Amino acid sequence: MKNKNKEKKERKQLPWRLNVLFFIVFLLFSALILRLGIVQIVQGSQFTKQLNQTDEVTVNTSMPRGQIFDRNGNLIVGNKGLRAITYTRKGNVQPQDMLNVAEKLAAIINQDSTIDVKSITLRDRQDFWILKNPDAAKALITKADMEKYKNNPNSNDLLYQLQLSRIPKSQLNFSKSDLDVLAIYRLMAAGTKLTPVIIKNQGVTDKEFAYINENLDKLPGVDTEIDWERYNTFATKNGQALLNSILGNVSTAKEGLPSDLANYYLSQGYSRNDRVGKSYLEYEYENVLQGKKEVVKDTPDTSGNVVGTQVISPGQRGDDIQLTIDAKFQAAVEKIIEDLPNIEKASIGGYQPYSDRAFVTAMNPNTGEILAMAGKEWVKNKKTGGYDIQDYALGNINSAYPVGSVAKPATLLTAYQVGAINFNTRFNDDGYLKFAGTPMKKSWNVSGLGDGLTDLQALAKSSNVYMWRVAMAVGGQKTYVPNMKLNINKVDAMDKFRKYFSEFGLGVKTGIDLPGESSGVNGGMPDQPGKVLDFAIGQFDTYTPLQLAQYISTIANGGYRMQPHIAKDIRTPSTDMTQLGPVSQDFEPTVLNQVDFSQQNIDHVKQGLIDVLHGPHGTGVGHFPLSDKYGYKVAGKTGTAQSVYVGERSKSAVSNNMWNETFIGYAPYDNPQIAISVIVPYTNSETHANLTIADRVFDAYFQLQKQEENSQNANDPASETQVANVNQAKAAGGQ
Repeated sequence: MKNKNKEKKERKQLPWRLNVLFFIVFLLFSALILRLGIVQIVQGSQFTKQLNQTDEVTVNTSMPRGQIFDRNGNLIVGNKGLRAITYTRKGNVQPQDMLNVAEKLAAIINQDSTIDVKSITLRDRQDFWILKNPDAAKALITKADMEKYKNNPNSNDLLYQLQLSRIPKSQLNFSKSDLDVLAIYRLMAAGTKLTPVIIKNQGVTDKEFAYINENLDKLPGVDTEIDWERYNTFATKNGQALLNSILGNVSTAKEGLPSDLANYYLSQGYSRNDRVGKSYLEYEYENVLQGKKEVVKDTPDTSGNVVGTQVISPGQRGDDIQLTIDAKFQAAVEKIIEDLPNIEKASIGGYQPYSDRAFVTAMNPNTGEILAMAGKEWVKNKKTGGYDIQDYALGNINSAYPVGSVAKPATLLTAYQVGAINFNTRFNDDGYLKFAGTPMKKSWNVSGLGDGLTDLQALAKSSNVYMWRVAMAVGGQKTYVPNMKLNINKVDAMDKFRKYFSEFGLGVKTGIDLPGESSGVNGGMPDQPGKVLDFAIGQFDTYTPLQLAQYISTIANGGYRMQPHIAKDIRTPSTDMTQLGPVSQDFEPTVLNQVDFSQQNIDHVKQGLIDVLHGPHGTGVGHFPLSDKYGYKVAGKTGTAQSVYVGERSKSAVSNNMWNETFIGYAPYDNPQIAISVIVPYTNSETHANLTIADRVFDAYFQLQKQEENSQNANDPASETQVANVNQAKAAGGQ
């Protein structure tokens, strides 16, 4: 009876238990459905984005840089194709995997360990030893060490540094074969994930290239491709090249982003192993010359292995730059400077032991286009004892010198402007000025240049005494009696001089499209009033050759300071690598300022510049035989400035009684097409090398112009009307 009641009771409890179970299952399903809804509806887009980011990774492949041409379409800097062996770190590759590949590669290719080993640091050696000796490395850390740092949040880093410090130094003296492996491994490890890095692109042999291609399946991540490197078509066997220092450098494939520019370039979307312009023109126009990378999406599987590739956008080499410079004219000017040892008495290392450099800047005074920018420096060869010629074109923009009498046109114009003198002002030149309590001011011609000199006569004869009197007048002292006190307002005088000199570009940056330009050296406020007089004859502040070229160009074109530029236009890449493509950006002439002088005053001084070379007593008369012979009349100003030599040629590092020989000028004087500056520093006597160089530069320019005109007429016979149109364009300042 009891058993029956018990059974009956248990049957009643069973449906209740089932209901509880069903209810629990219902709650679980409800929670699951709710969670799925949240995941799909609320977080769905986020997870989809994460999925896409995981499955598709963008790979950037570097493309060749744009090329550099001269104004006539002649290639100056191009790209030379190189066979290259690359490595791309893909998926979940571990250091040991890369080491295995590096060991295989080292057995196949002849790695240039001479170069690469120099880049291997102590840390590289330590990490390499740990990777090759994991058990021995693990043993360097004791249980006591683990216990000591177990609660430190930086325990891993602290233990790692401890491990590095305990590696015996003797274990880091690797064999050459190990160093070759390490050199390859460090290149692999330095690469960004899914971005190819160059393992070798110099001297890859046919055998190496073929063997790698045949065994790609055994070398995961390794590939071959055609790489590039920069070359100058005018390079010589001794390593010199046209415009070498102005063009600048590009980082190598193994160097990647230069350390001092890395953060800037990374912020612009570059990869660490990208090659970029490091200096001057290559750096200034990096955004133009840098190619557009090929963008590829690699789709990896769950293990990180690439299973699909899609090209999103094809790569394109960088845009080309056409320069304002004529390569033939540039080469001719460089050759003229290199012949300096044969110019009259300017023998390098002989009669002129300190004359170790020379500069020429030539520009179109109407447009600011740089036609040539040449500089050479003679550097002693420690092995041979002789002197090697090195390109120093950069000296035109970043080295400054006292320039002497070429500053006198600006001195006169300043004096006219402030009312200190006029066209009729006359001064006597007895060769000196005497002041009480001040050392005598002696001119270069102590016998004097005559009484009652006019301003133009003073300019033609290069009278220092006249210009000193001008400076006195600018400073408020218009009378002179021997042995009187020099009592000028030096602050007011210097402020006026520097204000108006700067309008010509003297003492300020010219604005050229190259980095690293110097503004010259401002000597500050003179401690003695006599130094204001020195300023008026170009013996106080210093100026660059480019500043002098901009200065004389401003006078030549009637008072417009043009911004000098070396890039003429940007070109879309052509399918023919030797030809220019269509213009994508043209650089128009830019007027920085118009000088605050009347046209009458400027024209008056221009007549004085003609008299310097063609007047009866001009300092340049007879020094331009080529210009006189071929009929393109030159206007200009000669200069000689006292200087102090500082350099390797003087044992004491300082040699006094040096002279900087300078020249500024333009031609033809009635229709200027070219303006130049010449500086030959540190001669110890008057050589006239500055004038001989200037004459040859003008001759080279006009002879090339004539050749080009004859060539155009021969290839494309034109009507008289067409020829007239061309001549009118040239008269307006065209080339």
